[in-house]
Amino acid sequence: MLRWKTPEYYLMDQLQQAHTSVVSSQGSPPRDDTAQSAPHHHQLWVRPLEQSKFLETAYGYEGQYYFAALPGIRTFFYGGHFAVATFFVISGFVLSVKAVDLIHQGEHGKLANHLSSALFRRWLRLYIPILCTTFIYMTSWHIFRVPIASADPKATYGEELAAWAELYNFHLWSIPIEFRGSIVVCTSLLALSACTQTARLCLQAGLVFYFLYIVDGWYLSMFTSGTLLCDLDLLARAGELPPIFRPLQPYKKAIFYAMFLVSIYLGGISARTDSIEDLRQNPGGWYYISFLKPHVVSNYKWFFLFWAATFLVVSVRHIPWLCRFFETRFCQFFGRVSYSLYLIHGLIICTLGDRLYAAVGWVNDYRATNMLDLVNMFPLPMAGPLGLEVAFLVPHIVLLPVTLYCAELAMRAFDQPSVRFARWLFRRATPSRPERLPA
Repeated sequence: MLRWKTPEYYLMDQLQQAHTSVVSSQGSPPRDDTAQSAPHHHQLWVRPLEQSKFLETAYGYEGQYYFAALPGIRTFFYGGHFAVATFFVISGFVLSVKAVDLIHQGEHGKLANHLSSALFRRWLRLYIPILCTTFIYMTSWHIFRVPIASADPKATYGEELAAWAELYNFHLWSIPIEFRGSIVVCTSLLALSACTQTARLCLQAGLVFYFLYIVDGWYLSMFTSGTLLCDLDLLARAGELPPIFRPLQPYKKAIFYAMFLVSIYLGGISARTDSIEDLRQNPGGWYYISFLKPHVVSNYKWFFLFWAATFLVVSVRHIPWLCRFFETRFCQFFGRVSYSLYLIHGLIICTLGDRLYAAVGWVNDYRATNMLDLVNMFPLPMAGPLGLEVAFLVPHIVLLPVTLYCAELAMRAFDQPSVRFARWLFRRATPSRPERLPA
């Protein structure tokens, strides 16, 4: 049976390279929690495994009851993969909007032109900012010889350039998946564009089922779920939903609130390992929930995050107070810089973050070996609830504004220009196309 390589395949390969690189360059490896915690950002980057496991498991695991592990609350401390899953579903939705609208209007010529443009520009839009940010990152550590846990500085700049594409920001493991998902969205829309409404919706649902239950392609199921949700949303706005949904109309408020609550609960799934037996050790009904996982799914976490992300995207727009929150200037700013923030946050953690954490007292073998002059320079108390320690929060007085400022700079310098460049190149490559580029 066809097996899809999951993100963990690529991520663990990259982490192994990072580990090998540090061993070869420093003579001894960093402590295991440095490598293993890297993808889980600040909370797990700083602390030992004995602490971090309670952020990765359910409330009451091993008889320990932490505020940060409560259902719903835990997402704010350890919700990175829930965010990734939601991003994939939203990507499928957003990438589909224009194309689905053209399908509904029967504009097949414009649809072909739009999908051609979207596929042409997608790689450029995703990868130009990555090339720019990682090039600057690589050049900076080579020039300044700053020790970085995930980097292996070379003797010459020529060697640095040769190794540039191999491993310079392993936080970006999801970008190749985003690109594959984009291709699946565009090709499936083209393939189903001539179908009747009923056939199109059924086949879209069939693709979701295929990727989730037949092959281990959970991430493609998220993109195709976004496409299906987009189609249904546009039909609902036009008052053309299939008759099957009409009996649910009187109960829609209760249904959407129930979806939201289920989403928040499933989004906090234990992700300490990919063993289903470990999941069953978590209190809170996870033993029984675990039996819903299809046999084909290699990592149970992503199956449940599929449902969490799908239910979240479905429900949010039908819950007024949530809509108002996401329309605030605060959320709009984060939406505007989201991609550049994703590109640079790991670089900030590995450079400035590591040094601030060492200075306030978060010490591990790597920091003790490579940042000895900074270790405990300004020791702060470790007092406070798990995840909210004084020594953890204070560095963010510096880290948060620096990260947001760098994200804004990266958006202006690389993200927006990459969009304009891709549009310009498409115009130059297709001189006979209609004068106005599809949105």
